[in-house]
Amino acid sequence: MSDGKGTDRWEDRRDSARVAIRLMVRDLELGGSFEERSGNLALGGVYFTEGHPPVGNRVELRFFVPGSNDEVRATGEVLRVTRDGSAFGAHVRFEDLPVETELAIARFLESR
Repeated sequence: MSDGKGTDRWEDRRDSARVAIRLMVRDLELGGSFEERSGNLALGGVYFTEGHPPVGNRVELRFFVPGSNDEVRATGEVLRVTRDGSAFGAHVRFEDLPVETELAIARFLESR
């Protein structure tokens, strides 16, 4: 996402606060069951470890915003995959996050 000034807004969001979460992930390209992953939640997306889909794939995500009892269901695109030693991690940007959910995430991150 570009703001027309040469700035990638995803880059800006990536620098925002993050919180550790457990989330359920399913690769929409491959189908199959949801798999639980460790990761972190930020404004605009998630990062998860313990396996990764290829860059460009769309994933279905299920997770709880800390402090909420409502499960979030969203889709996202894998923007990149990073490697730390033998571990891989997927960086995912939300595609269809409801505004109310994005605001709940922002409020939670600001309160930390």
